[in-house]
Parts: sequence; structure tokens; C-alpha cells
Amino acid sequence: MNFRLTFPVAPLEPSIQYSDKLLLSGSCFAEEIGTLLRQHKFNALMNPNGILFNPLSIAQSMQSYLDGKRYTAKDLFQHEGLWHSWDHHSRFSASTAADALEHINHSQSAAIQRLKEADWLIITLGSAYVYHLKENNKMVANCHKVPDAAFYKRLLPADEIIAALDNMMHRLFFTNRKVNILFTVSPVRYVRDGLVENNLSKAILLQSVHHLVNKFDRLFYFPAYELVIDDLRDYRFYKEDLVHPNELAVRYVWDHFTNACLHPEGQQLLAQVKDILRARQHRPFNPETPQHQQFLAAYAKKVQALTAAHPFLNMEEETAYFSGSPH
Repeated sequence: MNFRLTFPVAPLEPSIQYSDKLLLSGSCFAEEIGTLLRQHKFNALMNPNGILFNPLSIAQSMQSYLDGKRYTAKDLFQHEGLWHSWDHHSRFSASTAADALEHINHSQSAAIQRLKEADWLIITLGSAYVYHLKENNKMVANCHKVPDAAFYKRLLPADEIIAALDNMMHRLFFTNRKVNILFTVSPVRYVRDGLVENNLSKAILLQSVHHLVNKFDRLFYFPAYELVIDDLRDYRFYKEDLVHPNELAVRYVWDHFTNACLHPEGQQLLAQVKDILRARQHRPFNPETPQHQQFLAAYAKKVQALTAAHPFLNMEEETAYFSGSPH
């Protein structure tokens, strides 16, 4: 007897190579997958503007990278003792405008360079709702705890989302002729919008994404949303807030992602990287024993051999750890 429905995830073609340069942008779920990619030694730049929820803010951030935009003091505002950017997550906020700009423009420079050379752009859409400042109609990527009265909220129609992403992608494909784009829709429930409203928002995002994927050859869709909402389909796979998928759910999506999207050779390399990462988590009762020293030496050789065979892997921390100098 089956107690849940599962579905096959179609293999990605072309698949992601371990040596590829990746750029991830979007919701907090993009951070979950991006963190796992980086932990497993993929060359992934994650959310250069911080977490972005709506597709227009994501498209706007990509346009800023394509424009080579540098932020200045006029792009910032002050609220509750901190300087913020309406285009960025609060992780870029700082007590001085100079510090905020340094952080923002350092990340901006990395994103500008990465978008030029990226093999894959992975976009995770979170919500079709956007917020605008009432005083000047400016769309904001983050409200920075400014009172709700300062904004008006609207639900984006699919055609506006499609147009914004379409325009961004035309520019991107002209600049970077090799990049592929993988779309996902976040399984995070935005209950602050209301459950009915959240489902409407997700439906618009799905409609927009599939319209684009069917239009372009270099666009693809990975069903992270469906894996959590329709496959796992249980609140035990959510955190205590009943909104965010928990670690078990994220790992389930990650396993499907690596199986479906990663090149077979990359899957073999992933297994070797996992072995080294697990070994690094080993905590001996007595680090001075000959057995532990042999263990360290054996894995030092494994790391050396792996990086020699795959020079794109950055395993400096692991090399230092197994050589006995973790700092």
C-alpha cells in the first residue's frame, strides 16, 4: 500500500558539471540549496543582493549586474540608526553609509564578473507580491522593517513577470552566450500573505516560469516546489513555523537535485567529496594516537589526489585540517 505519491524528476540536459560556475539568486530556499552546493565544493556565488523574493527584484538585480552598476550614497536611506538599500537584503545594512556601500559594491563586483562567465544561473522565485513606496512608487526588494503604511502591495500578473524576465534574459544571452538558466519555485509558504493568497501567488509564478521554459531552449525547470508540496506533503517536513521546509526536506530536494541535474561524472566526484567532508567531522577521543595520525595522513593523500585530478575544487580548508594545521 502506498501512502504518498512520488514522481520522477526528468534528468537535466545539458547537466550541470562540477567545474561549472554557478550564480544563484532568489528566495531563502535558494540559500538552502546554494549553501549545500558550496559545502560540497561547487563554484557557486549565492544571492549577491541577499535574499530576493519577487521576480521583478531578481530581474532588476540582474540588470544592475549587466549595467555594471556601482551604488552611491544617493541609493541608500537611513532608518533606525542603520543605512539600507531598497535593492538589497538587510544583511547589507550598516551603521554608516560607507560601510554599507563597501559591502554592497564588493558583492556587486563579484556578481558583475560572475554573470559574464557563468555556466548556470539558478533562479528561485518566492512570491508574486511586490511592495512599492507610496511616496515615489519605487519597488523595493526588502522593506527593512519600515512601517507598512509607507508601502502599497500588489500582486504581479503573469504577463508582467514574463516581460521582466524575458527582457533580462535577452540582454544576458547577448552578454553571455553559454549560460543556461534553471528556474525553481520556492516551497516556502508565505502565510503572512494568507494561505489562499500564497497559493495564488505560487500559481502565477509557476505559470510564468513554464511559459518561459517552453519559449527558450536554454531555460529549464526543477520541481523543488512539487517535491515538498506534493511528494513529501506533510507538516513533519517543515520547521516549527510550519512555513519553511526543515533540514530533512531540504536534503530530500538536494538528493533529487544532484541525481537529476548533476552530470554522472559529477555525481561520482560528489561521493568522493562527501567522504572527505564526513572524515573532517570525525572527532577522536585522543587526537595524539598513532591511529588518528594515520587517519589524517590517509585523508591528506586523498585530498591531494582529488585536487590534483580536479584543480577546480577548492579544498584548502580540508588540506590544512588533514595536514594538522586547521587554522
